[in-house]
Amino acid sequence: PEVINGRTHKATVVDLSPWVEYEFRVVASNSVGIGEPSRPSALLKTKAAVPVVAPTNISGGGGSRSELVITWEPVSEELQNGEGFGYIVMFRPLGSTTWTKAVVASVESSKYVYRNESITPLSPFEVKVGVYNNEGEGTLSSISIIYSGEDEPQMAPAGASALSVSAAAVEVSWLPIPWNRHTGRVLGYEVRAG
Repeated sequence: PEVINGRTHKATVVDLSPWVEYEFRVVASNSVGIGEPSRPSALLKTKAAVPVVAPTNISGGGGSRSELVITWEPVSEELQNGEGFGYIVMFRPLGSTTWTKAVVASVESSKYVYRNESITPLSPFEVKVGVYNNEGEGTLSSISIIYSGEDEPQMAPAGASALSVSAAAVEVSWLPIPWNRHTGRVLGYEVRAG
């Protein structure tokens, strides 16, 4: 802390965080040393300000067909800088010039799901997530690329064959379904006996 001249009876404390409660103490010092601190002042909250810290870990993906799922790490309370805190989610198809903007008013939120039948499966989107409070809109994150949800496989596996290996077991084999840009990767197969 800054040492203040002994004839001065007030000081301005700077570089405090917005919308945070502080209490203050004063100590006297001389050439011999430092005395006992004063009793704490009453709690005083600094004024609110526009938030300046954007959410981190912007990611997402997955979800159902025709969905774009966007997730982020929530901003901690001490960085919200005021009341009325929420998130601004902006996204657009990769290559588009027009952003879609959504407001998520819940402080605890860490996810937004956009549903639209016109979204094709596994489409890349540019996504930014920002913050706001009653003082105004704050910082936006850098752009992340997130893919819309996959569709279910559109074809059955081909070349299914069975080979009896014992009185109680049959080995079943098939050709894998190739990766498709629209339906995505196959996570597994189900073998049915009938």
